[in-house]
Amino acid sequence: MTGAQYSLELCALSRSFALKRGLFRTPGEIKAVDNVTLRLARGETLGLVGESGCGKSTLARMLLGLLEPSSGNVLVHGKEIHTGDPRQRHARARRIQPVFQDPYSSLNPRRTVADIVAVPLRLHGVGSRAEQQQAVRAMLDLVGMPERTHRQYPNQLSGGQRQRVAIARALVLRPDILVCDEPTSALDVSVQAQILNLLLDLKAEFGLSYFFISHDLAVVEHLADRVAVMHRGAIVELGTREQVFERPEHPYTRALLASAPRPAFTLGHLS
Repeated sequence: MTGAQYSLELCALSRSFALKRGLFRTPGEIKAVDNVTLRLARGETLGLVGESGCGKSTLARMLLGLLEPSSGNVLVHGKEIHTGDPRQRHARARRIQPVFQDPYSSLNPRRTVADIVAVPLRLHGVGSRAEQQQAVRAMLDLVGMPERTHRQYPNQLSGGQRQRVAIARALVLRPDILVCDEPTSALDVSVQAQILNLLLDLKAEFGLSYFFISHDLAVVEHLADRVAVMHRGAIVELGTREQVFERPEHPYTRALLASAPRPAFTLGHLS
């Protein structure tokens, strides 16, 4: 596969943080992400799994341009997202958008649903006011938010509705890639399958590529085409869903799978 066929490339990506100095501590650093190289093909879902604290969210922040890597590069359709002038970086940011873990903390409580979804369009100067309003209505309708909710505020919505708004906000710019960082872990079990099915439907609708981060192995097993296993900031195993879940090679992967709880819900048409 050539580079032109990749939506996203992580090239020897690393990130270190300085350790806090103390009275009897020597200066040092901790490597949160250690020389990670991954590629996401167009239309693919790449699942990233690992225990809490292994570096998954730090990696996500670098993919989104929110955190500079200590070394290495992030390429979106072959273009580095951390280089170039602000205008170039701004344009590249349109092509990769996030869906975060907690839909309440990621939404501005002082804005209505329609205003929240419109923010990316305004920031990027996309369309006239009327065109923006039309795009917002269409996207909210697509994610299953009835018109009566468009003027409501986040605290008036359920957790599942808030995550639908977050997804609409991520998609209103029509990006190519969604970075989903634990997108269902803050939701009730009964709502998780609905959101996961919505993400699958939207992927098919728009031809999206998903970089899907989760500690929930059952979810990743159903959604991902390929799976990367992260341990202490490094990728210790990478393969197809079948390879990783049915024939794991690394001891850490085997231990992770052995300790995983049985799924508490079924995923409807995902099964």
